[in-house]
Amino acid sequence: MRMHSPSLSELHAFAAAARLGSYSLAAQELYVTQGGISRAIARLEEHLGFALFERLGRRNTLTPAGQEYLQAVEPSVMAIEAASAAARRRRHGPQLRLSVTPTLFSHWLIPRLPDFNARYPQVMLSFSPYRRDDPLTAPEIDAWIRVGAAWPAGIEAEYVVGRDLIPICHPRELQGRDAIRSVQDLLARPLLFHTNYPGNWACWMQERGLSQACPTPAADFETVALLVQAVAAGMGVAMVQRCLVEEDLATGRVALALDAPVNIERGYFLCRPANRAATEALDQFRCWIREQAAPKAVSL
Repeated sequence: MRMHSPSLSELHAFAAAARLGSYSLAAQELYVTQGGISRAIARLEEHLGFALFERLGRRNTLTPAGQEYLQAVEPSVMAIEAASAAARRRRHGPQLRLSVTPTLFSHWLIPRLPDFNARYPQVMLSFSPYRRDDPLTAPEIDAWIRVGAAWPAGIEAEYVVGRDLIPICHPRELQGRDAIRSVQDLLARPLLFHTNYPGNWACWMQERGLSQACPTPAADFETVALLVQAVAAGMGVAMVQRCLVEEDLATGRVALALDAPVNIERGYFLCRPANRAATEALDQFRCWIREQAAPKAVSL
């Protein structure tokens, strides 16, 4: 059977450059030349038929198509890397096998994993591919991180993060005479929706005590990455879970339109079968991820 997937070296080059925003830094991480990274990504772009990066100043920034492709392939690349490392090292230490929703994985969990590895170097993390209809009972997986509000009988689910919704906008929307200063200013802008969670805006309005009907969406997007890209391009304002845009807010790519968060029932939960005892590695991960999700004190 003919294989249509790209090589792992190309995918590693792509994932490293996407995470670091730099071909040279990706080259240093992977112990290859910058030209090697550039050629690998060029081959991948030729294979796929679309551009993955665009140059913005000194940074290589993902295109919308590149961001969507990263979300699709990064969990699997990490799973292969973890499995290969385990086989190569023949480690006898504890292994923790997880399956994580791709959106939270790429936007929130991956940037924090080096801290877990530093604190628990004896634990080998292994990531299984995400499956939308996973029953959360596979014996080869220790725990799942999934988005939801209700869980099947027999599944023990502990809330981690993601219940707070915030409105985001382009930073220039907060400047000048027509800046966003009120809820009505916000709702007068083009509203951008998430295709899978179209009720986010209505939920936010209800929690803020607004009785008016939710305005018609100007556009909707299937992934958070594309939604944020649209906001950063100045298409309108969006309602998102705060945990998924922490880096975008910190770098100034997007801004908090109003300091008016609301809490929803839906969030990301750490799940496992209730009749299965937690391993020591899972207990360590559970304590660590609680700490990562805890609100950080702000120094004034």
